[in-house]
Amino acid sequence: MQNTLKTTAIFKGLGLHRGMPVRMAVMPAPVDHGVVFRRTDVAARDAMIPAIWDHVVPSRLCTLVSNAADVSVSTIEHVMAALAGCAIHNALIEIDGPEVPILDGSAVPFVEGFLAAGIEAQDAPVMAIRVLKPVEVRDGDAVARLEPADMLEIDFQIDFAEAAIGRQTKRLNLANGAFVRELSDSRTFCRQIDVDAMRANGLALGGTLENAVVFQGDQVLSPGGLRHADEPVRHKMLDALGDLYLAGAPILGRYTGIRAGHAMTNRLLRALFAQPDAWERVEVGAQTLGKLPGVGVIAADLPVRAA
Repeated sequence: MQNTLKTTAIFKGLGLHRGMPVRMAVMPAPVDHGVVFRRTDVAARDAMIPAIWDHVVPSRLCTLVSNAADVSVSTIEHVMAALAGCAIHNALIEIDGPEVPILDGSAVPFVEGFLAAGIEAQDAPVMAIRVLKPVEVRDGDAVARLEPADMLEIDFQIDFAEAAIGRQTKRLNLANGAFVRELSDSRTFCRQIDVDAMRANGLALGGTLENAVVFQGDQVLSPGGLRHADEPVRHKMLDALGDLYLAGAPILGRYTGIRAGHAMTNRLLRALFAQPDAWERVEVGAQTLGKLPGVGVIAADLPVRAA
């Protein structure tokens, strides 16, 4: 069964880079609608922007989708990860600005909002993208790869000079609830030197130590420290799930990321869909349905958040 929300979930906060207040409403949508953004602050131009791989505009710092009228929405990866991780296939997202609110820098506020709004089954089968053969893209030491598997798995490696981050690896089967339990509360992260550089270029104006984990050498500057000892690699996996959901359907395959980011994951999707013999669209049967991210997620799956 496809899923949508029972009622509208409302989110308010600042955009990470422009620092402007944003109101976003994630609304129920009909069968086969997919995920589509609508800019409510735009008149006279097409305000509808499908959240799909071929609408992604290259961006180093986040995932940005745009339409033919040059209307865009950026920093969509966390809400896309929450939709994937809650098995929500159809949603209309109304937003009154060009950036999704950053909230606490993770996906867990979106997950909480979706579960509070309720998830409703729809009378239509789920279609998935089954990976049939390995597809890979590289950029220097960075690698992003998809290969066949019975369900979605993510294997990620990062390596930073900062002692507080260092080299981290994690592999996770994303079957029912694993995203919500293991990844959803992991926050975006950066180095203090990156923050300084972004602000010098008019970016990260909405970023604070409360909505990102900031590292400097062997120190974690954000109050309260880390939510997980390996929070950075978990957040990279969160981002990857959100970016992979831009395939337009759940993926049945194993994703490997080595120092990969948003742009590389989108390049990987483009490489996949450019090879008709590398993938197929399949109707998900009952046995496979239970292996998809988010199927059957309940509030008890949410990580315990500090008061």
